[in-house]
Amino acid sequence: MALKCVPIFFCSQKPQSLLEIPALGYSRGRIVLDLRPIRLECCALGASAQSAICLVEDEKPGAKTSPTGKIDKDGNTISRGFHKDLNLLPKPLSKTDLSPFPDDGSNVRVAFQGISGAYGEDAALKAYPNCETVPCDQFEAAFNAVELWLVDKAVLPIENSVGGSLHRNYDLLLRHRLHIVREVLLVVNHCLLALPGVEKQEVKRVLSHPQALAQCEMALTKMGIVRVSADDSAGAAKIVASSGRRDMGAIASARAAALYGLDILAEKVQDEDDNVTRYLVLTREPIIPGTDGLYKTSIVFTLEEGPGMLFKALAVFSLRGINLSKIESRPQKRRPLRVVDDSNKGSAKYFDYLFYIDFEASMAEQRAQNALEHLQEYARFLRVLGCYPMDEVL
Repeated sequence: MALKCVPIFFCSQKPQSLLEIPALGYSRGRIVLDLRPIRLECCALGASAQSAICLVEDEKPGAKTSPTGKIDKDGNTISRGFHKDLNLLPKPLSKTDLSPFPDDGSNVRVAFQGISGAYGEDAALKAYPNCETVPCDQFEAAFNAVELWLVDKAVLPIENSVGGSLHRNYDLLLRHRLHIVREVLLVVNHCLLALPGVEKQEVKRVLSHPQALAQCEMALTKMGIVRVSADDSAGAAKIVASSGRRDMGAIASARAAALYGLDILAEKVQDEDDNVTRYLVLTREPIIPGTDGLYKTSIVFTLEEGPGMLFKALAVFSLRGINLSKIESRPQKRRPLRVVDDSNKGSAKYFDYLFYIDFEASMAEQRAQNALEHLQEYARFLRVLGCYPMDEVL
């Protein structure tokens, strides 16, 4: 029986620029998309493109065939043979081969909320020291930038050791289809900034992000300084630098002071010295989890109705010795209330919740897979947000 050779197509070139779109909140350059057709090349496994498409000759009656050969005009089988040098065969891909970016972040564009000098940019540079940072006006703009291929990654703050969780960003994780591939633990050092030559007692009001102001509430109250909210801490530093007012200061990072030419009047003005913000790195594709280090997995789920359902859901991890490092609940916006007796006339109602959980195990481990399979018995909805290496506070 004759066999046909099927060509395999793949794209060998990256898109070239054709359509220019202004970056989201990015003033240093332009972001380029390509809408031109992609040139495809044909190649065959173990052969050249020219030999990938060939004519099929009819077998002669009575001729013997070989699974590794073809028939000549006299009906004899010509053997092709196998590779004698096994080193010429393709090697299996490793986890590093599948990563398109170097560990230092070279040629990587990372979006963050705020302007240059924001803590989000500090987190991006900690994760990828040589990356190109792209500022965005809002957190959702950073999500959109990744989804539209305008940037490679986005950095998102998710919780702070003093201020707690950022609930808005939990909602964005569920609304968008990005994957968590890394976490960054950033030590926060809030500094009191002012124009050059200004003394601390001259400052009567300070600008900063509401979270930063809340983390410095006791210190600012002792100084008798009025607090004014701004979109982000670096933006507050920029406003102070351009205002020229000696009675105005900002709460921001030391790097923001260097960028905007301000003096640091005081460091670590936060109420708690151990102030750490946890950031998540988001991409379009998940990473391949491993077992060679400490991994964390983030999930979100909802539960069926019934007594003790949350207890049963959490027990699937305890039974397998898996530690939970974070649990957060958020009301479902599309189903804010549930009737207890499952009838439209019922009067007793309560909120229907989404549960976000981080547990310390890799999805490559069998115990983690078994735990999620067990959880599905109680969950009406379950989604893995990402599996990624755990970070350390440096």
